[in-house]
Amino acid sequence: MPLALRRHATSKIASLGDLESVAPMGFRGEALAAIASVSELSLLSRTADQASAFLLDARSGELRPAARGTSSTVEVKELFFSTPARRKFLKSDATELAHCLEAVRRHALARPDVSFSVWHEGKLIQQWRATFAPGDAPSTDALAGRMADVLGEEFVTLSLPVRHRAGPLVITGRAGLPTASRSRADQQYAYVNGRYVRDKVLQHAARAAYEDVLHGQRQPVYVLYLEIAPERVDVNVHPTKIEVRFRDSREVHQAALHALQDVIAAPRAQALADSPAPMSPEAYPSNRPQTLSQSAQTALYLEERPGHKVSDLRALWGGPAPAATSPWMSHDDTPATSVRLATAPLATLAPEPAPESAWPLGRAVTQIHGVYILAENTHGLVIVDMHAAHERIVYERLKAQIDNDRRIASQPLLIPATFAATPVEVATAEAQADTLAMLGLEITAFSERTLAVRAVPTTLAQGDAVELARNVLAELAQHDASTVVQRARNEILGTMACHGAVRAHRLLTLPEMNALLRQMETTERSDQCNHGRPTWRQLSMKELDALFLRGR
Repeated sequence: MPLALRRHATSKIASLGDLESVAPMGFRGEALAAIASVSELSLLSRTADQASAFLLDARSGELRPAARGTSSTVEVKELFFSTPARRKFLKSDATELAHCLEAVRRHALARPDVSFSVWHEGKLIQQWRATFAPGDAPSTDALAGRMADVLGEEFVTLSLPVRHRAGPLVITGRAGLPTASRSRADQQYAYVNGRYVRDKVLQHAARAAYEDVLHGQRQPVYVLYLEIAPERVDVNVHPTKIEVRFRDSREVHQAALHALQDVIAAPRAQALADSPAPMSPEAYPSNRPQTLSQSAQTALYLEERPGHKVSDLRALWGGPAPAATSPWMSHDDTPATSVRLATAPLATLAPEPAPESAWPLGRAVTQIHGVYILAENTHGLVIVDMHAAHERIVYERLKAQIDNDRRIASQPLLIPATFAATPVEVATAEAQADTLAMLGLEITAFSERTLAVRAVPTTLAQGDAVELARNVLAELAQHDASTVVQRARNEILGTMACHGAVRAHRLLTLPEMNALLRQMETTERSDQCNHGRPTWRQLSMKELDALFLRGR
């Protein structure tokens, strides 16, 4: 036991090969010696083959028999008593206790097979019991149980399991939903071979995965465990071993990025279909009217508004748009009125082969102030922000198109749209002609102070070409270098998607509303718009009953 307090006595490094493939958490054998030099440390230990335990006092070196079961205890008192210069820089007791709890919390997440207890002033303030037996392989439920104990049940409820393999790398853990984001990055835990690290490669991969689903400066939450061959990572690059260096950082970055993207890309609406409904739909009879009066129906067919119409977005989903009529349409409508929106309603663009009970977001019921769609599903009420939802759908379609074809399909305008431009806009249009072509835009100089829009993206053909051109040129003027343009591509596509999405206060027919819901169920990241705001919310029957005090 006295040898354990000597520097480097417990070192795990016996050769150069051991240094290049460090597996244990501690390997230099300095921890006990360093702590003993600045505190009053005692070591109490007993092995299975000893008749009694022994207590070693680090200051005096005295070793005497003691009573204890088979295990070891390290007791540290009077920290920094021998170095008062360091001690006076300690913070308040509450602050230092918080730092201690955070350190124990990091270890507890790394070792769910070990029980942890934290005592302060004689009181037990934290206790986390082992969730599986030592020696057994940790299961997903065991890891989730430890995370629930340490980070709270809400973390597990608002997160999804991660399981990703990329060659020699294996990434497991849980990634929080965008709705679980926090204002601070205080629930971001990354482990490499069981060692907690703060690595810039992993942090950047997480930010990139969440970049277009988080609002403002919100921070994602996650607990990730990366398993990698020890020889492919250098853990001896930081005094506290909290930073590491990977032999192939790009490989690790891509693995972490894809692991998180695969999890958060899946529409959360699918989880509603897999979860049991609290009550059958028959328990809450529907009172939806079968027909509307003539005056109510004509409200859906107001005079044509300027801007982009939902019915003109058939190119977004591809294929011809057969005529269809709303089931709520009165037979007395004039042909001119019926045809205008019925020529390509959104509902005909998204087929609905599945029965209504299989629709996670349910069936549309009505629209509120032309902004929100109310839908009924097996769980209760679904509220959808139609502009935010359609914006995400358009955005994902544009990204897929530019990824597959390297450019967005464009449609020439019969009559070019001209507008007075600033010198900056004219210069940007000339310098970024290739980038504009990639985005499906053709903007040329009509004169020294005038630009002409000759082609626009096919999916946005019915929108305001001048407004779209001005917005895109403004984005490109801020990102003029080619490398920066590539990084800012999603921002530009987001601007185009916002321009092309259905506007608020646009009245939709029921088939159009249902088509939007079906598209949301199959579009990646459809739970948030391009700016990170939620696109829909679920109110269960239990929550609705509570609003009206039913059952009390």
